[in-house]
Parts: sequence; C-alpha cells; structure tokens
Amino acid sequence: MEKSEIGLWNGYEERYHPLKYKKPFGHRMRYFIKTGDEVLGCVLLSGAAKSIDVRDNWIGWDDHKRLRSLGWVLNTSGFVTSPWVRVPHLASHVLGKLCKRVAYDYETRWHFRPLLLETFVDPVLYRGTCYRAAGWQELGRTTGEGLRRPGKTYTTAPQLLFVKPLEKNFRAKQCSEELKGD
Repeated sequence: MEKSEIGLWNGYEERYHPLKYKKPFGHRMRYFIKTGDEVLGCVLLSGAAKSIDVRDNWIGWDDHKRLRSLGWVLNTSGFVTSPWVRVPHLASHVLGKLCKRVAYDYETRWHFRPLLLETFVDPVLYRGTCYRAAGWQELGRTTGEGLRRPGKTYTTAPQLLFVKPLEKNFRAKQCSEELKGD
C-alpha cells in the first residue's frame, strides 16, 4: 500500500471503527475491501497481544516458548465494513479470503509466514458470527486486565478471543525451537 493510501486507510478506520484508529505495532499490513473503485471496508493485521492465558495455554506455550514464537501470530486489530454496505455474508467472506492470502502477503513483504491469526470481539456489541462462519475458533474470554507493567494499570472489558490457524501443524511449529525471533 502506498503512503497516500495509508492515510486514506487510517482515516477510514478512524471514522467507521467503533474503537477508532489505533497505531499498529509489529509487522503490519492494511487491506481495503473493494468492489471496483468502491471501498466496502478495511482490515488491519498487526502484532499479536503479548500474553493471553487462554491463547497461550491452548497453543501449549510456556513463557519461553511464547516470547520466542509470538511474532508468528497476527492480530486483526482493525476490521470494519462501511456502514452503508449491505452485502450478506461479506465479513465472513472477507475473513475467508484473508486467511488464504495473508501467509503469502507476509512472506512477500516481511519474509516470514505467520502461523496463527487472532482477534478480539466485544461481546456487548457483537457475537463473533462472521468469525465463526469463516471457521475461526472461539477460545474464551480475556480477563480484561490488559498488559501488566510495574506502576501502571490498564483495564478493558473482557473480550471474546477467536483464533484461526493458518497451517495444520501450527501448534508443533509454535512450540518448537524452529522459530527464532521475527
């Protein structure tokens, strides 16, 4: 995505996403959802959450494995469709397409293939239907405690956590010594 498109993308996310635009961290990639020249929405992939007990236990990570392998997990940190667009099943269709192309896109741009996608869904606003329809697995709820840092407190409402493996043997790779930094 060119620099001029990044500004457009950021503005779109700021205007239409309930959480507004948040600066991404880690290896990130922005996508527009389009038909012809019409923007139907946008998706942002970026670095995964540093530590989530339900995810880390599901993968089989201890602290050492998590620190070594976290870079191969991506978070859909922004996903919004235009409020005026009414296309049945658009969100689940986009998520399905995204899962099929993201490994190639990341390998092309960042020189590694991610193994797992994660996302958070606010259960007060949404049920995660589009993620379920696209084959994502709900692991449970986050605690809402946020990242623990000395002298700082951060809380948010507990969120539903969904994951989507990008390879069949993702768990073995995520827990192996094969992955070394990102």
